[in-house]
Amino acid sequence: MKHLFTLLLLIPFLGFSQIALEQQLDSISTSDEATTFLKKNKPKQGKLFTFNKEKHKTRLANDLFNLSKGGKKVIRTDFKKTYYKVIDKAEIDYLKFSIIVIDASKMSAEEAIKKRNKVIAQYKEGYRFKDLAKHHSTDHTAKKGGDTGWIKAGEMPAAFDQVAFGKNHAIDEIFSIDDIENQKYYLAIKTEDRTAIEEITVLKFSEDID
Repeated sequence: MKHLFTLLLLIPFLGFSQIALEQQLDSISTSDEATTFLKKNKPKQGKLFTFNKEKHKTRLANDLFNLSKGGKKVIRTDFKKTYYKVIDKAEIDYLKFSIIVIDASKMSAEEAIKKRNKVIAQYKEGYRFKDLAKHHSTDHTAKKGGDTGWIKAGEMPAAFDQVAFGKNHAIDEIFSIDDIENQKYYLAIKTEDRTAIEEITVLKFSEDID
């Protein structure tokens, strides 16, 4: 009987707690506010993440992209409610490259450059870039023929960004990048031109249903 009485006292508090969290959610409009909310409340499965319209093709992602900034989606099951709120929407410039990476940590810089020049000569002789990448590149993209997929500035080392994003290369033009700090020597070709892709920043958290 004592435990039942305690539970009855807790039920209004739990309901108030859920309402309070929802009210806080409504007031959040920036990523900084969302981060503060997560640190303060520590909700279940709470996180701030980004959806990219080209990379994320799920039904949930599509539903969230159809919301306006500040829009919410709530998914309810028998045991919990999961909240999604679109904190920000933006068009971000992306490019696609194919790359070959020569790792100079396993050889001298002179040897790495010599090897890269040999690969350039093979490419000019007619060898396909993707075949050269599979054979010579030490990067994880080698298995995909060097394909980076859509990438934006900041996802690669600064030395790569400075040359690949900072200069206007023609499609299929081969160019070199020296990342001396990380001991990487690149060959790259741009395979897709600069394209604006929609991204949304989403706050997610869950609550148990009592």
